[in-house]
Amino acid sequence: MANESLPKYSALMCVYDKEIPANFNDSLESMLMQTYPPSEFVLVCDGKLTNELNIIAKSFESEFKEIFRIIRIEENVSLGQALNIGIASCKNDYIIKMDSDDISEPDRCETQMRIFALDADLDILGGYVEEFDSETGKTLALKKCPLYHDEIKRFARRRNPFNRQTVAFKKSKAFKSGGYTDLPYCSDYEFAVRMLSKGAKAQNIPKMLVRYRVYQRYRKKKRWANTKSFIIVRHRIYKSGYSSFFDFMIPVCAQLMMFLLPDRFTHFVYKKFLRE
Repeated sequence: MANESLPKYSALMCVYDKEIPANFNDSLESMLMQTYPPSEFVLVCDGKLTNELNIIAKSFESEFKEIFRIIRIEENVSLGQALNIGIASCKNDYIIKMDSDDISEPDRCETQMRIFALDADLDILGGYVEEFDSETGKTLALKKCPLYHDEIKRFARRRNPFNRQTVAFKKSKAFKSGGYTDLPYCSDYEFAVRMLSKGAKAQNIPKMLVRYRVYQRYRKKKRWANTKSFIIVRHRIYKSGYSSFFDFMIPVCAQLMMFLLPDRFTHFVYKKFLRE
C-alpha cells in the first residue's frame, strides 16, 4: 500500500512552560520528519511559554507553515482540557497524539496509519514504548501492552491497556466518548476506558513506536499527586460499572503500598511486574 493511499491524519501535541527546550525540539522533529508525515500538526501551548520554547515553536511554524498550526491558551489549564481544545481544532478524523518530550520512531505514524487503513472500524490504536533515562540516554526497558480488543478490554478493568505515549484515535469517537477529563494525572487511562465503554474497537501493535523519557530524579516529587489521581480515576471507572469492586481495590491497594514503601522496593516492583 503506497503512502498516498493512506488516510490523512493530524498530529497533536500539548506543551507548557516547564518543558525542556531541547527535548521539545527533538519531539517536534521526530513527528515532522516521519516516513509518512502529518497533513496537519496542531501544537497547543498550554499557558504562556518561555522565550526558548516560543522560538522553537515559531521556527517549526515557519519551516512547516503549510501544515503547522499553533493554538495558544492564555492561562495554564489541565492537560486534559488542553487536549480537548487540540482535538476540536484538528481537521482530520485520525489523530496521532504525541508528548512534548518523547521521540517517535521514524515510521511510527506510517505503521499506525497502515493498521487504520486495513480496518475501517478501528477507533483507538497504540503500541510498545522504549523507556530511556533522560540524563544518560540509556535504554531501561521495553514497555509492552495487551494487543487485541478483548484482551485490552479485560486489562482495562485494572490498568491502562495503552502506552499513552503511542495512542492514536478517531476524533469522531473521542468526542462521542466525552474526550479527556481535567485530572492532572491518569486522564489517559480514563479516556481509554471511556472509549472502550462506548464501543470503541481497540488494538495495540507489537512494535516499539515511541522512545519515552524517564525522569528518575523527579519521580518522588510527583508520587502523591499521581497516587491521588490514580485512586480517583479507578473509583470513577468502578462507579461507571466498567470494573468490579475487586478490580478497583486490588490496584489501589498495590499503589498505596508502593507509595508507602521505600524507593528501592517500589523500583523493583515497577521494573519486575509493571513494565510489561
